[in-house]
Amino acid sequence: MSYNSFGHAFRFTTWGESHGPAIGAVVDGCPPGLSLAETDIQPWLDKRRPGSSRFTSQRREPDLVKILSGIFEGQTTGTPISLMIENVDQRPRDYEENAGAYRPGHADYAYDSKYGLRDWRGGGRSSARETASRVAAGAVARLVIPEVSIRAYVVELGGDPIDRALFDAAEIDANSFFCPDPQAADRWEKSVDEARKAGSSLGAVVECVAEGVPAGWGAPIYAKLDSELAAAMMSINAAKGFEMGDGFAAARLSGEENADAMRAGAEGGMPAFLSNHAGGVAGGISTGQPLVVRVAFKPTSSILKPVPTIDRDGKETEISTKGRHDPCVGIRGVPVVAAMMALVLADQKLLHRAQVG
Repeated sequence: MSYNSFGHAFRFTTWGESHGPAIGAVVDGCPPGLSLAETDIQPWLDKRRPGSSRFTSQRREPDLVKILSGIFEGQTTGTPISLMIENVDQRPRDYEENAGAYRPGHADYAYDSKYGLRDWRGGGRSSARETASRVAAGAVARLVIPEVSIRAYVVELGGDPIDRALFDAAEIDANSFFCPDPQAADRWEKSVDEARKAGSSLGAVVECVAEGVPAGWGAPIYAKLDSELAAAMMSINAAKGFEMGDGFAAARLSGEENADAMRAGAEGGMPAFLSNHAGGVAGGISTGQPLVVRVAFKPTSSILKPVPTIDRDGKETEISTKGRHDPCVGIRGVPVVAAMMALVLADQKLLHRAQVG
C-alpha cells in the first residue's frame, strides 16, 4: 500500500520526484464556488522557493504553478484540483558520485531496505522538494478557511532562540529567516554563514499560530485536532519534534499553573481564558483560543563535511554530499508548516460541518 495522500474530507495527494520533470498535488474535496487562480497560490510558493537568499539552497527553481483541472471561469467546481510545478534546474549529476553509497541522516538506506532500490537523484520522493506541492495545496486550503489567519516564523536557529520581548510581527517578512526578532536575525546571519563555509548545517524551530479557529473543531479520541496537527507536521521532511501549546514545558508545571483558567466573557460569547498553555486544544477539540504549535527541524543531512558510511555492498567508506543544499532547512520549513496548518484546518472545518451541520 502506498501513502501519498493526507486528509479526510479535504484530501490532497502529492506526486513527483526531486529531479523528475515536475512535481505537483491533486486536491480533492474542495467545495465548489471558491475563486481560485494561479495568483492565489504563487505568493506562498515564492516564500518557499529555493535561491531566494544566500541562506537557502541555490537551486534556481521559479516554482511556477499551473492549475490543470478543477476550476471553470475562475471558480472551483468541486472536482479534483490538479496542480503542477515544473522542475527546471535539475542537476542529477551532482549525485552520481555517491549513487552507490548511503548518505547518513537521509532516507537512502531505509528506502533501499523497503523497496530494494532508490532514486539517488537527490532522494527522489524523500527530498524536501516535495514540500512545494504541499505549499501549493495549502494555498487552496486557505480559501476554505477565510475566517482563520495563520502565521509561522522561526523562533530558534542553531540553538539560539529569539527574545520574546523583542517579538515584532512586521519583521517576519523583512529578513531572510522569517524571524520576528531583528537582533536574532542579525546573529543568525553569522551562524548560518559560518556553518555553510564549514560545509556543515544547523537546525531550527518553527512556531505557527492560527487565530480565528472557532471552538468545536476536532474530535475527542482518534481524530483529535492536536493529533492531526502532529501527524501533519511530523510528515514534513526533516521534522524531528512537535509541540502543542507549552508542549514539554507543561510537564514542569503544577496543575494550577498549567490549567487555562476561565472567566465569563461577553454575553453570549466564548469565555475569557486567562492563559493558553494548551495551545488552543482541549480534549482533542479547539477551544476558540489561538492554536500554537512548534516544529523542530534537524540540521540538513546533505553536507560537505565527510561522514562515515557504507555502500550497498556493506563496505565502509566516507561520503561528502556535493550539490546545492540548504545550510538550515528549517528556514524554508516556515511556509511548509503554515501550509500544513491550513490543510488540517480546512479538513477539520469540513468534517465538523459534516457531523454537526
